[in-house]
Amino acid sequence: IDAEYCFAEGGTVARSGGRVQYASIQPAEKIPHAIELTASGISGHGSVPLESNAIGHLSAAVAALVAWKPPIRLNDTTRAYFTRMAQMSTGAEAARYRAVLDPSSKAAQDAVDYFAKNQARLASMLRSSLSPTMIQGGYRVNVIPSEAKATIDVRLLPGESDDEFLAAVRTVVNDAAVKVEWAARDVRPPAPAARLDTEAFSSLQTAVAQNYDTVLLPTMSTGATDMAYLRDRGIQCYGTGPAVDVED
Repeated sequence: IDAEYCFAEGGTVARSGGRVQYASIQPAEKIPHAIELTASGISGHGSVPLESNAIGHLSAAVAALVAWKPPIRLNDTTRAYFTRMAQMSTGAEAARYRAVLDPSSKAAQDAVDYFAKNQARLASMLRSSLSPTMIQGGYRVNVIPSEAKATIDVRLLPGESDDEFLAAVRTVVNDAAVKVEWAARDVRPPAPAARLDTEAFSSLQTAVAQNYDTVLLPTMSTGATDMAYLRDRGIQCYGTGPAVDVED
């Protein structure tokens, strides 16, 4: 495939109360990976608690990663998104959108903490994320297992170093009894975001204005699509999508 542009999935037009709030287009996406935590300890009978309990060490490691807050980072796409959202909003909502434009500020941290509780997708757009998704360990109620494993779904921000992120995770876990390694690696390349100054993006803006009388927001998908392969070839890719009602 050697096209100039690609249109695929990932955008939307958001309506609330039957009125269009905004339209979004997806020129960038996070990069999926998986981390495997393997805790090792001494096997024994459940009637005799052991400090080396593998499930105990694994649980502490998972809890540490859930509580960890990786650095807030912006790229061209997310900076444009939050800038435009601030311009379209009022009051405390607009203040939160403006706050994240200065990632090192306390106001930005407070805003992302709010998003994490109330609009989790926005929080995930602002930092590399970790979600525990699978845990394996034990086979009888009265047997302490010698090993327990957890799989963490990781979505890296574009440009985030794999090696540096894994090193940071190991520092957060900080337990010699827990091995931290990448699991099966995703083959999607860490492709650059599509440009916002192209004829294709301008055409999308015009179409959105004509059909929905609203502005077009560039947004970074927290998931992953096959556009990554095309972006890696230099094709400018934009994720589009149908109108949906927020109430649904």
